Amino acid sequence: MRNVRVSELDRGAVEDQDVEIVERKGVGHPDSVCDGVAEAVSRALSELYLDRVGKVLHYNTDETQLVAGHAAPAFGGGEVLEPIYLLIVGRATKTYEGEQFPVESTALSAAHDYLATVAPELDLGTDVVVDVKLGEGSGDLQSVFGEDGVEVPMANDTSYGVGHAPLTETERVVLEAERELNGPYAEDNPELGPDVKIMGKREGDHLDVTVAAAMVDRHVEDMAAYTDAVAGVRERVTELAESITDRSVSVEVNTADDLDAGSIYLTTTGLSAEQGDDGSVGRGNRANGLITPNRPMSMEATSGKNPVNHIGKIYNLLSTEVAEAVVDEVDGIRDLQVRILSQIGRPIDQPHVADARLVTEDGVTVGDVESEVETIVDEKLADVTSVTERAVRGELTTF
Repeated sequence: MRNVRVSELDRGAVEDQDVEIVERKGVGHPDSVCDGVAEAVSRALSELYLDRVGKVLHYNTDETQLVAGHAAPAFGGGEVLEPIYLLIVGRATKTYEGEQFPVESTALSAAHDYLATVAPELDLGTDVVVDVKLGEGSGDLQSVFGEDGVEVPMANDTSYGVGHAPLTETERVVLEAERELNGPYAEDNPELGPDVKIMGKREGDHLDVTVAAAMVDRHVEDMAAYTDAVAGVRERVTELAESITDRSVSVEVNTADDLDAGSIYLTTTGLSAEQGDDGSVGRGNRANGLITPNRPMSMEATSGKNPVNHIGKIYNLLSTEVAEAVVDEVDGIRDLQVRILSQIGRPIDQPHVADARLVTEDGVTVGDVESEVETIVDEKLADVTSVTERAVRGELTTF
C-alpha cells in the first residue's frame, strides 16, 4: 500500500486571501528561453537514445545559461551589436555498449530549432551564439538510473514535487494573458516580441495586472506607433481578464517608459536578452507555468532533467496532474495542495509520502472525500511512468 495522506489544509483558500501575487515569465524572457532550450534538448536526447538503443539513457541538461548581448534598437529597425551567448551545460551518455552518440550536435540542432520557433526575429549565428558543454554522467547515478527489465525506475534523488489546483482567478488571468499575447495576438500584431512578463496582484476584489512587453523595432515606425502598440496590449489583456473575473481590473503596460525622454521598451529581437538581461534554467516559472508566492513551490528546475527517474521533473509534473485530477473528479474541494516526496533508490511509484491537503466547501468535511482523494492519488502514482512517455513526446509543459 502506498503511503498516501489526506488532511485539512491549515489555511483558507488562496482565492479568499486578502492579497495574492502571481507572476508568469513569457516564452521570450531570458529565464524561459533557457527553460525552453533545455527542455527541447532533453526531448531530442531522449529521442536519439530511443532511436538508437530503444531506451532513454542517463542525461540532464538543466544547467543551461544565457549571457545577455547588446543591441541598438531604432524605429524602423536597429541592430545587434554583441550577440547573446547561450551555453547548454549538463551531462549525457556519449557511449553505450560500444556505440557513440552525437549528443552535442543533437543538442545544438534542437536548440536552433527551438529558438527559430519562439524568437523568429533572432538571427541564429549572428544575434545569438549557442554553445554546448556536456560531460559524462555520474557513475553512481547512472547505476540508479535504470536496470534492464525493471518496469518502474528508481528515484535518482531524495527530493519532492509540489502541485495545486484549481487555479485562482488571478492565476488564470496571468497564465492565459501571456499565452494569448504570445499566441493569437502576436500572430496578428508582429510588433509584439515574445519577451512578455505578467505580474498579477489582487488586493481584496481588485486585480492589478502589470505587463512588460518587448516591442520589435522594425515593426514600429515612430513613437505614435509604439504608443498604439502598448495600448493594443493593454486593451487585449483587459478584455481577457474581464472575461475571467467579475472583480474590478486595471492593466498597465511598460510602466518604466518615459515617453518624453524617449526611453521605451523597444528591442531589435523582441528579447530583453539583447540588452543586459541574463537567464538561467529553473529561475522562472514552476512546472505549472506560474510563480505563486501564496502557495508552496519546489525550487527544482523541471526543464532539461531526464524524464525517466529525475524526481525534480517527474514529481513536479505528477503533483500538478494529481491535484488537477482530484478537483476535476471530486466534488466539494475549493483548494488542494499536493506534495510528493521521493527517497533515492526507491521505485518512483512508491514515494516516501504523497501528501494531499485540502480546503473543502461549506458542508463538506475532509472525511467525506478522503477515500476518493486517496484512490485518485494512488491511481496516478501507479501510472507515473506515463509522465516519462508524455514528456518525451512533448505533451507536457515544464515552464
